[in-house]
Amino acid sequence: MTVTHSETVVSGVPATEDRQGTAPGRPDGPGGPVRDCSAPAAHPRPAGRDQYTISEVAGHTGLSAHTLRWYERIGLMPHVDRTHTGQRRFTNRDLDWLSLVTKLRLTGMPVADMVRYAEMVRAGESTFAAREQLLTAHREDVRQRIAELQSTLDVLDYKIDIYADARRASERF
Repeated sequence: MTVTHSETVVSGVPATEDRQGTAPGRPDGPGGPVRDCSAPAAHPRPAGRDQYTISEVAGHTGLSAHTLRWYERIGLMPHVDRTHTGQRRFTNRDLDWLSLVTKLRLTGMPVADMVRYAEMVRAGESTFAAREQLLTAHREDVRQRIAELQSTLDVLDYKIDIYADARRASERF
């Protein structure tokens, strides 16, 4: 299977995998079931459409038109089709790709790594191992940050409990 941007992607999952997480002839992905991590968009896509203006995409994704143009310029977005007047026309595949890019950005992945990942996706199947390695390393960074945040949250909870106990004790008198 060759995964390129031209294939339909649902939150970064190639179209050959269904929304329940399995591919034909494959019960689970390499790390278990493939999950659809998409959250409801602020503005859902209009049904039956596959062409969107930059302002519609901005409204759907929450990204600014400036950011969308920048993503295209740096190679994070593949070529976006244009009308005869030069106006960008995004497709559902573009929206799916932007959903994945947005999630990668939320995890703190550096833009340079996202661009490198996009280049590998466009290069095709021969980059599967390199893509897996990039995402695995990033996942470890995310897990480490989550552990640090959990430790910080534990400290906050401890301090809040101290103040709540003090407040309850003072209310008894």
